[in-house]
Amino acid sequence: MVRILDTTLREGEQTPGVYFDAHVKLAIADYLERLGIDYLEAGHPAVSEEIEEVVRHMSSRHANLTVAAHSRNLREDVDRAIDCGAGFIGIFYCVSNDRLNGVFGKSLDHAIEQISGVIEYAKTREPNVIIRYTPEDTVRSDFGNVLRAAVAAVRAGADIISIADTTGHMVPGTDRSMFEFVRKIKGELESQGLGPMIAVHCHNDRGLALANALDGYRAGADIIDASVLGLGERAGIVDLAQLLVTLAADFPEENGNRWDLELLPEIYELVSRYSRIPIPSNFPITGANAFTHCAGMHTHAVTKDPRHYHSLDPSMVGRTTEICLDHMSGSASIKHALGRLGIHADNGIVDSVTAHVKDVGRKGRTVNEEELVFIADMYLDNRLLHNANQPKTRERPRTIRIPQNVMSENEISTGPPMYR
Repeated sequence: MVRILDTTLREGEQTPGVYFDAHVKLAIADYLERLGIDYLEAGHPAVSEEIEEVVRHMSSRHANLTVAAHSRNLREDVDRAIDCGAGFIGIFYCVSNDRLNGVFGKSLDHAIEQISGVIEYAKTREPNVIIRYTPEDTVRSDFGNVLRAAVAAVRAGADIISIADTTGHMVPGTDRSMFEFVRKIKGELESQGLGPMIAVHCHNDRGLALANALDGYRAGADIIDASVLGLGERAGIVDLAQLLVTLAADFPEENGNRWDLELLPEIYELVSRYSRIPIPSNFPITGANAFTHCAGMHTHAVTKDPRHYHSLDPSMVGRTTEICLDHMSGSASIKHALGRLGIHADNGIVDSVTAHVKDVGRKGRTVNEEELVFIADMYLDNRLLHNANQPKTRERPRTIRIPQNVMSENEISTGPPMYR
Protein backbone atom coordinates (compact mmCIF):
# COMPACT_ATOMS: atom_id res chain seq x y z
CA MET A 1 0.00 0.00 0.00
CA VAL A 2 1.50 3.30 -1.10
CA ARG A 3 1.83 6.03 1.53
CA ILE A 4 1.42 9.73 0.91
CA LEU A 5 3.71 12.43 2.24
CA ASP A 6 2.29 15.93 1.98
CA THR A 7 4.90 18.66 1.92
CA THR A 8 2.72 21.75 1.35
CA LEU A 9 4.11 23.31 4.52
CA ARG A 10 7.77 22.64 3.72
CA GLU A 11 8.28 22.36 -0.05
CA GLY A 12 5.24 24.58 -0.58
CA GLU A 13 6.90 27.46 1.26
CA GLN A 14 9.75 27.28 -1.23
CA THR A 15 7.32 28.68 -3.79
CA PRO A 16 8.37 32.30 -4.37
CA GLY A 17 6.24 34.60 -2.24
CA VAL A 18 4.46 31.86 -0.28
CA TYR A 19 4.46 31.92 3.51
CA PHE A 20 1.92 30.45 5.90
CA ASP A 21 1.42 31.88 9.38
CA ALA A 22 1.62 29.36 12.20
CA HIS A 23 -2.15 29.32 12.80
CA VAL A 24 -2.76 28.73 9.08
CA LYS A 25 -0.27 25.85 9.05
CA LEU A 26 -2.13 24.24 11.93
CA ALA A 27 -5.45 24.61 10.11
CA ILE A 28 -4.00 23.08 6.92
CA ALA A 29 -2.52 20.23 8.96
CA ASP A 30 -5.91 19.52 10.55
CA TYR A 31 -7.49 19.22 7.11
CA LEU A 32 -4.71 16.96 5.82
CA GLU A 33 -5.12 14.68 8.82
CA ARG A 34 -8.86 14.41 8.13
CA LEU A 35 -8.08 13.76 4.46
CA GLY A 36 -6.07 10.71 5.51
CA ILE A 37 -2.48 11.35 4.45
CA ASP A 38 0.25 9.33 6.16
CA TYR A 39 3.11 11.79 6.64
CA LEU A 40 2.99 15.55 7.01
CA GLU A 41 6.28 17.34 6.36
CA ALA A 42 5.87 20.37 8.59
CA GLY A 43 9.12 22.22 7.94
CA HIS A 44 12.79 22.51 8.78
CA PRO A 45 13.10 23.36 12.51
CA ALA A 46 16.64 24.71 12.13
CA VAL A 47 15.41 27.47 9.80
CA SER A 48 13.52 29.46 12.44
CA GLU A 49 12.10 29.31 15.94
CA GLU A 50 8.60 29.69 14.47
CA ILE A 51 8.96 26.57 12.33
CA GLU A 52 10.45 24.75 15.30
CA GLU A 53 7.42 25.66 17.41
CA VAL A 54 4.98 24.65 14.66
CA VAL A 55 6.64 21.24 14.31
CA ARG A 56 6.52 20.80 18.09
CA HIS A 57 2.84 21.78 18.22
CA MET A 58 1.86 19.48 15.33
CA SER A 59 3.81 16.55 16.77
CA SER A 60 1.75 16.68 19.95
CA ARG A 61 -1.53 17.56 18.20
CA HIS A 62 -1.89 14.95 15.46
CA ALA A 63 -2.40 11.32 16.41
CA ASN A 64 -3.47 9.97 13.02
CA LEU A 65 -0.49 11.01 10.95
CA THR A 66 3.27 11.18 11.39
CA VAL A 67 4.80 14.65 11.51
CA ALA A 68 8.05 14.92 9.58
CA ALA A 69 10.86 17.44 9.94
CA HIS A 70 13.40 18.34 7.28
CA SER A 71 17.09 18.24 8.26
CA ARG A 72 20.49 18.90 6.77
CA ASN A 73 23.09 16.24 7.32
CA LEU A 74 24.08 17.84 10.61
CA ARG A 75 23.71 16.63 14.19
CA GLU A 76 22.43 19.99 15.38
CA ASP A 77 19.59 19.82 12.83
CA VAL A 78 18.74 16.31 13.99
CA ASP A 79 18.72 17.49 17.60
CA ARG A 80 16.26 20.28 16.78
CA ALA A 81 13.96 17.85 14.97
CA ILE A 82 14.00 15.24 17.74
CA ASP A 83 13.52 17.87 20.44
CA CYS A 84 10.37 18.98 18.58
CA GLY A 85 8.94 15.47 18.87
CA ALA A 86 8.99 14.78 15.12
CA GLY A 87 8.37 11.12 14.39
CA PHE A 88 10.08 11.30 10.98
CA ILE A 89 13.28 13.09 9.98
CA GLY A 90 14.22 13.65 6.36
CA ILE A 91 17.99 14.00 6.00
CA PHE A 92 19.38 15.09 2.65
CA TYR A 93 22.88 15.22 1.16
CA CYS A 94 23.86 15.22 -2.50
CA VAL A 95 26.46 12.72 -3.68
CA SER A 96 26.83 13.76 -7.33
CA ASN A 97 30.44 14.14 -8.38
CA ASP A 98 29.84 17.72 -9.52
CA ARG A 99 28.39 18.74 -6.16
CA LEU A 100 30.96 16.83 -4.10
CA ASN A 101 33.88 18.34 -6.00
CA GLY A 102 32.52 21.76 -6.91
CA VAL A 103 30.45 22.68 -3.85
CA PHE A 104 31.33 20.57 -0.84
CA GLY A 105 34.99 19.90 -1.61
CA LYS A 106 34.66 16.37 -0.23
CA SER A 107 35.34 12.88 -1.45
CA LEU A 108 32.49 10.39 -1.75
CA ASP A 109 34.00 8.33 1.08
CA HIS A 110 34.02 11.37 3.36
CA ALA A 111 30.41 12.24 2.44
CA ILE A 112 29.20 8.68 3.09
CA GLU A 113 31.00 8.61 6.43
CA GLN A 114 29.25 11.85 7.41
CA ILE A 115 25.83 10.62 6.21
CA SER A 116 26.15 7.35 8.12
CA GLY A 117 27.36 9.12 11.24
CA VAL A 118 24.43 11.51 11.38
CA ILE A 119 21.88 8.73 10.80
CA GLU A 120 23.47 6.56 13.50
CA TYR A 121 23.39 9.54 15.84
CA ALA A 122 19.69 10.13 15.17
CA LYS A 123 18.82 6.49 15.81
CA THR A 124 20.88 6.49 19.00
CA ARG A 125 19.04 9.55 20.29
CA GLU A 126 15.59 8.29 19.26
CA PRO A 127 15.47 4.63 18.14
CA ASN A 128 11.81 4.84 17.01
CA VAL A 129 12.17 7.88 14.77
CA ILE A 130 11.69 7.18 11.05
CA ILE A 131 14.76 8.28 9.08
CA ARG A 132 14.60 9.10 5.39
CA TYR A 133 17.82 9.67 3.50
CA THR A 134 17.64 11.60 0.23
CA PRO A 135 20.61 11.79 -2.12
CA GLU A 136 19.56 15.18 -3.48
CA ASP A 137 19.35 15.27 -7.29
CA THR A 138 19.34 11.48 -7.14
CA VAL A 139 18.45 10.77 -10.75
CA ARG A 140 21.19 12.97 -12.29
CA SER A 141 23.90 11.72 -9.91
CA ASP A 142 26.22 8.85 -10.70
CA PHE A 143 24.18 5.73 -9.90
CA GLY A 144 27.16 4.07 -8.25
CA ASN A 145 27.49 7.01 -5.85
CA VAL A 146 23.76 6.92 -5.06
CA LEU A 147 23.82 3.18 -4.42
CA ARG A 148 26.87 3.35 -2.14
CA ALA A 149 25.33 6.18 -0.14
CA ALA A 150 21.95 4.43 0.06
CA VAL A 151 23.48 1.14 1.24
CA ALA A 152 25.52 2.91 3.90
CA ALA A 153 22.49 4.96 5.02
CA VAL A 154 20.28 1.88 5.40
CA ARG A 155 22.98 0.00 7.28
CA ALA A 156 23.29 3.02 9.58
CA GLY A 157 19.58 2.88 10.31
CA ALA A 158 17.71 4.72 7.53
CA ASP A 159 14.19 3.40 6.99
CA ILE A 160 13.51 5.18 3.69
CA ILE A 161 15.58 6.02 0.64
CA SER A 162 14.04 8.86 -1.33
CA ILE A 163 14.62 9.14 -5.07
CA ALA A 164 14.62 12.86 -5.74
CA ASP A 165 14.01 14.12 -9.26
CA THR A 166 15.11 17.53 -8.03
CA THR A 167 15.00 19.24 -11.42
CA GLY A 168 12.11 17.43 -13.13
CA HIS A 169 14.59 15.58 -15.32
CA MET A 170 12.81 12.25 -15.78
CA VAL A 171 10.69 11.36 -18.83
CA PRO A 172 8.50 8.22 -18.88
CA GLY A 173 9.28 5.67 -21.56
CA THR A 174 12.84 6.88 -22.14
CA ASP A 175 16.24 6.04 -20.73
CA ARG A 176 15.36 8.58 -18.02
CA SER A 177 12.43 6.54 -16.70
CA MET A 178 11.46 6.71 -13.03
CA PHE A 179 9.96 3.23 -13.39
CA GLU A 180 13.32 1.78 -14.38
CA PHE A 181 15.22 3.79 -11.75
CA VAL A 182 12.98 2.57 -8.91
CA ARG A 183 13.17 -1.03 -10.08
CA LYS A 184 16.96 -0.82 -10.42
CA ILE A 185 17.67 0.63 -6.99
CA LYS A 186 15.21 -1.69 -5.27
CA GLY A 187 16.84 -4.66 -6.98
CA GLU A 188 20.36 -3.56 -6.06
CA LEU A 189 19.41 -3.00 -2.41
CA GLU A 190 17.56 -6.31 -2.20
CA SER A 191 20.60 -8.10 -3.65
CA GLN A 192 22.51 -6.88 -0.59
CA GLY A 193 19.82 -8.02 1.80
CA LEU A 194 18.40 -4.54 2.34
CA GLY A 195 14.74 -3.62 2.08
CA PRO A 196 14.12 0.04 2.93
CA MET A 197 10.97 1.79 1.85
CA ILE A 198 11.45 3.72 -1.39
CA ALA A 199 10.02 7.23 -1.77
CA VAL A 200 9.77 9.35 -4.91
CA HIS A 201 9.94 13.14 -4.92
CA CYS A 202 9.15 14.43 -8.41
CA HIS A 203 9.47 18.02 -9.58
CA ASN A 204 7.32 19.35 -12.40
CA ASP A 205 9.76 21.28 -14.58
CA ARG A 206 8.63 19.37 -17.68
CA GLY A 207 5.03 18.98 -16.57
CA LEU A 208 5.67 15.28 -15.90
CA ALA A 209 5.72 15.13 -12.09
CA LEU A 210 2.50 13.13 -11.77
CA ALA A 211 3.43 10.81 -14.64
CA ASN A 212 6.83 10.14 -13.07
CA ALA A 213 5.30 9.58 -9.63
CA LEU A 214 2.88 7.03 -11.09
CA ASP A 215 5.79 5.39 -12.89
CA GLY A 216 7.52 5.09 -9.53
CA TYR A 217 4.37 3.71 -7.94
CA ARG A 218 3.98 1.03 -10.61
CA ALA A 219 7.61 0.05 -10.05
CA GLY A 220 7.01 -0.48 -6.35
CA ALA A 221 7.67 2.87 -4.64
CA ASP A 222 6.26 2.88 -1.11
CA ILE A 223 5.88 6.64 -0.60
CA ILE A 224 4.97 9.50 -2.93
CA ASP A 225 5.55 13.16 -2.05
CA ALA A 226 2.95 15.73 -3.09
CA SER A 227 1.63 19.16 -2.17
CA VAL A 228 -1.62 21.07 -2.43
CA LEU A 229 -1.66 22.95 -5.76
CA GLY A 230 1.66 21.27 -6.54
CA LEU A 231 3.38 24.12 -4.65
CA GLY A 232 7.16 24.01 -4.54
CA GLU A 233 10.41 25.24 -6.03
CA ARG A 234 10.17 26.59 -9.59
CA ALA A 235 7.30 24.69 -11.30
CA GLY A 236 6.49 22.77 -8.12
CA ILE A 237 5.95 19.07 -7.53
CA VAL A 238 3.14 16.49 -7.79
CA ASP A 239 -0.31 17.95 -7.15
CA LEU A 240 -1.93 16.19 -4.18
CA ALA A 241 -5.50 16.12 -5.50
CA GLN A 242 -4.49 14.81 -8.92
CA LEU A 243 -2.37 12.10 -7.30
CA LEU A 244 -5.01 10.92 -4.82
CA VAL A 245 -7.87 10.89 -7.31
CA THR A 246 -5.80 8.99 -9.88
CA LEU A 247 -4.74 6.41 -7.30
CA ALA A 248 -8.31 6.01 -6.03
CA ALA A 249 -9.96 5.88 -9.45
CA ASP A 250 -7.40 3.96 -11.47
CA PHE A 251 -5.85 1.69 -8.84
CA PRO A 252 -8.94 1.04 -6.71
CA GLU A 253 -8.01 -2.39 -5.38
CA GLU A 254 -5.29 -0.85 -3.22
CA ASN A 255 -6.49 2.72 -2.83
CA GLY A 256 -10.24 2.84 -3.38
CA ASN A 257 -11.57 4.32 -0.12
CA ARG A 258 -8.49 5.41 1.74
CA TRP A 259 -8.95 9.16 1.57
CA ASP A 260 -11.82 11.55 2.25
CA LEU A 261 -11.59 13.10 -1.19
CA GLU A 262 -14.64 15.31 -0.69
CA LEU A 263 -12.45 17.50 1.53
CA LEU A 264 -10.19 18.43 -1.39
CA PRO A 265 -12.17 21.51 -2.57
CA GLU A 266 -12.09 22.99 0.94
CA ILE A 267 -8.39 22.25 1.37
CA TYR A 268 -7.55 23.81 -1.98
CA GLU A 269 -9.57 26.94 -1.30
CA LEU A 270 -7.84 27.31 2.08
CA VAL A 271 -4.32 26.89 0.69
CA SER A 272 -5.08 29.08 -2.32
CA ARG A 273 -6.40 31.86 -0.10
CA TYR A 274 -3.39 31.98 2.22
CA SER A 275 -0.72 31.30 -0.39
CA ARG A 276 -2.33 33.97 -2.60
CA ILE A 277 -1.97 31.60 -5.55
CA PRO A 278 -5.26 31.14 -7.43
CA ILE A 279 -6.40 27.70 -8.49
CA PRO A 280 -6.17 27.74 -12.31
CA SER A 281 -9.67 27.40 -13.76
CA ASN A 282 -8.51 24.55 -16.02
CA PHE A 283 -6.67 22.70 -13.21
CA PRO A 284 -7.63 19.00 -13.12
CA ILE A 285 -9.89 17.93 -10.24
CA THR A 286 -9.99 21.24 -8.35
CA GLY A 287 -10.17 23.91 -11.09
CA ALA A 288 -13.46 25.72 -11.69
CA ASN A 289 -13.81 24.19 -15.15
CA ALA A 290 -12.70 20.64 -14.32
CA PHE A 291 -16.27 19.29 -14.53
CA THR A 292 -17.86 22.13 -16.50
CA HIS A 293 -19.09 21.69 -20.08
CA CYS A 294 -19.42 24.44 -22.65
CA ALA A 295 -19.75 23.32 -26.29
CA GLY A 296 -23.31 22.66 -27.44
CA MET A 297 -22.76 19.05 -28.51
CA HIS A 298 -20.99 18.27 -25.25
CA THR A 299 -23.64 19.80 -23.05
CA HIS A 300 -26.43 18.05 -24.97
CA ALA A 301 -24.76 14.68 -24.38
CA VAL A 302 -23.88 15.44 -20.76
CA THR A 303 -27.46 16.33 -19.86
CA LYS A 304 -28.41 12.82 -20.98
CA ASP A 305 -25.52 11.05 -19.24
CA PRO A 306 -22.43 12.84 -17.80
CA ARG A 307 -20.27 9.80 -18.52
CA HIS A 308 -20.29 10.72 -22.19
CA TYR A 309 -17.74 13.45 -21.41
CA HIS A 310 -16.46 12.50 -17.93
CA SER A 311 -13.83 9.89 -17.20
CA LEU A 312 -13.98 10.81 -13.50
CA ASP A 313 -17.08 11.10 -11.34
CA PRO A 314 -17.12 14.64 -9.87
CA SER A 315 -18.97 13.36 -6.80
CA MET A 316 -15.68 11.69 -5.77
CA VAL A 317 -14.49 15.12 -4.70
CA GLY A 318 -17.84 16.53 -3.66
CA ARG A 319 -18.48 18.32 -6.93
CA THR A 320 -21.14 18.09 -9.63
CA THR A 321 -21.35 18.25 -13.40
CA GLU A 322 -21.88 21.88 -14.47
CA ILE A 323 -23.06 23.52 -17.69
CA CYS A 324 -21.42 26.79 -18.69
CA LEU A 325 -23.59 29.27 -20.62
CA ASP A 326 -21.76 31.45 -23.12
CA HIS A 327 -21.21 31.89 -26.87
CA MET A 328 -20.77 28.11 -27.31
CA SER A 329 -24.10 27.19 -25.72
CA GLY A 330 -26.80 25.40 -27.66
CA SER A 331 -30.54 25.27 -27.08
CA ALA A 332 -30.25 21.96 -25.22
CA SER A 333 -28.05 23.46 -22.53
CA ILE A 334 -30.28 26.54 -22.23
CA LYS A 335 -33.40 24.40 -21.91
CA HIS A 336 -31.66 22.25 -19.30
CA ALA A 337 -30.59 25.30 -17.29
CA LEU A 338 -34.04 26.86 -17.45
CA GLY A 339 -35.58 23.60 -16.31
CA ARG A 340 -33.28 23.47 -13.30
CA LEU A 341 -34.57 26.91 -12.35
CA GLY A 342 -38.20 25.86 -12.72
CA ILE A 343 -38.75 28.03 -15.81
CA HIS A 344 -41.02 26.33 -18.37
CA ALA A 345 -40.41 27.80 -21.81
CA ASP A 346 -41.47 26.72 -25.29
CA ASN A 347 -39.02 26.34 -28.16
CA GLY A 348 -39.48 29.92 -29.31
CA ILE A 349 -38.50 31.34 -25.92
CA VAL A 350 -35.61 28.89 -25.64
CA ASP A 351 -34.30 29.98 -29.05
CA SER A 352 -34.54 33.66 -28.09
CA VAL A 353 -32.80 33.11 -24.77
CA THR A 354 -30.10 31.02 -26.50
CA ALA A 355 -29.35 33.80 -28.99
CA HIS A 356 -29.18 36.35 -26.18
CA VAL A 357 -26.83 34.17 -24.12
CA LYS A 358 -24.57 33.76 -27.15
CA ASP A 359 -24.45 37.55 -27.55
CA VAL A 360 -23.40 37.93 -23.92
CA GLY A 361 -20.80 35.20 -24.34
CA ARG A 362 -19.25 36.96 -27.30
CA LYS A 363 -18.42 39.79 -24.91
CA GLY A 364 -16.03 37.45 -23.12
CA ARG A 365 -18.03 36.33 -20.10
CA THR A 366 -20.42 33.63 -18.96
CA VAL A 367 -24.06 33.81 -17.89
CA ASN A 368 -24.77 32.53 -14.40
CA GLU A 369 -28.14 31.35 -13.10
CA GLU A 370 -29.19 34.73 -11.74
CA GLU A 371 -28.55 36.45 -15.08
CA LEU A 372 -30.29 33.64 -16.95
CA VAL A 373 -33.44 34.37 -14.94
CA PHE A 374 -33.21 38.04 -15.95
CA ILE A 375 -32.83 37.14 -19.64
CA ALA A 376 -35.70 34.65 -19.54
CA ASP A 377 -37.90 37.20 -17.75
CA MET A 378 -37.33 39.68 -20.53
CA TYR A 379 -38.44 37.30 -23.28
CA LEU A 380 -41.38 35.95 -21.32
CA ASP A 381 -42.56 39.53 -20.71
CA ASN A 382 -42.05 40.48 -24.37
CA ARG A 383 -44.19 37.59 -25.52
CA LEU A 384 -47.01 38.61 -23.19
CA LEU A 385 -46.86 42.21 -24.43
CA HIS A 386 -47.07 41.18 -28.10
CA ASN A 387 -49.84 38.60 -27.78
CA ALA A 388 -53.11 40.15 -26.65
CA ASN A 389 -54.85 36.78 -26.54
CA GLN A 390 -52.28 35.29 -24.17
CA PRO A 391 -53.56 34.76 -20.61
CA LYS A 392 -51.95 37.16 -18.17
CA THR A 393 -49.87 34.47 -16.48
CA ARG A 394 -46.28 33.48 -17.11
CA GLU A 395 -45.08 30.04 -18.10
CA ARG A 396 -43.01 29.72 -14.97
CA PRO A 397 -43.68 29.73 -11.24
CA ARG A 398 -44.43 33.14 -9.73
CA THR A 399 -41.40 32.75 -7.44
CA ILE A 400 -38.07 31.65 -8.90
CA ARG A 401 -35.36 30.32 -6.59
CA ILE A 402 -32.21 32.35 -7.08
CA PRO A 403 -29.14 30.31 -6.10
CA GLN A 404 -27.25 31.57 -3.06
CA ASN A 405 -23.91 31.13 -4.80
CA VAL A 406 -24.37 33.74 -7.50
CA MET A 407 -21.27 35.47 -8.77
CA SER A 408 -19.70 38.55 -7.34
CA GLU A 409 -19.00 41.39 -9.74
CA ASN A 410 -15.41 40.21 -10.05
CA GLU A 411 -16.48 36.61 -10.77
CA ILE A 412 -18.93 37.78 -13.43
CA SER A 413 -16.04 39.34 -15.32
CA THR A 414 -13.71 36.39 -14.95
CA GLY A 415 -15.84 33.27 -15.16
CA PRO A 416 -18.01 30.90 -13.15
CA PRO A 417 -17.72 30.41 -9.40
CA MET A 418 -15.02 27.98 -8.33
CA TYR A 419 -17.41 25.48 -6.77
CA ARG A 420 -21.13 25.46 -7.33
